[in-house]
Amino acid sequence: MEFKGRAWKFGSDVDTDAIIPARYLNTSDPAELAEHCMEGAVPSFPPGFKNGDIFVAGKNFGCGSSREHAPIAIKAAGVSCVIARTFARIFYRNAFNIGLPIFESPEAAEDIRDGDELAAEAGTGIITNLTTGRIYKSVPVPPFMQEIITAGGLISHVSNRLK
Repeated sequence: MEFKGRAWKFGSDVDTDAIIPARYLNTSDPAELAEHCMEGAVPSFPPGFKNGDIFVAGKNFGCGSSREHAPIAIKAAGVSCVIARTFARIFYRNAFNIGLPIFESPEAAEDIRDGDELAAEAGTGIITNLTTGRIYKSVPVPPFMQEIITAGGLISHVSNRLK
């Protein structure tokens, strides 16, 4: 399972309120949440954003409240995956639960620049900076978690297995 796109770089400690401000939590509609994705971090986002692009961030991405709205907004906005130095624990779990692929790689998070073209392979954990040719390692996504991503999230995965 490979994800390709242009890097959108963010700093460290991007909290869930920056990802989706609390004033939008009165809805769980993914399309509406997508319209406000990262509004708390970059008010002008997403001019130039293309479906499939990749977020890259520093440490502790998704810290703050445990709202599932944050990874839903990112996924619904068309982000193919998120690469970060580290993720907040609850965000990490919520991301996989809703089918958003994430990769922890301190070296990639530090080295990748805004606008670099990237490819990330879930099965191997290899992240390739297609702009510079650099290759980074992250922990591979286990096969059962790849199944959850492919199904579109944990609920869809369980539903499919019960059929």
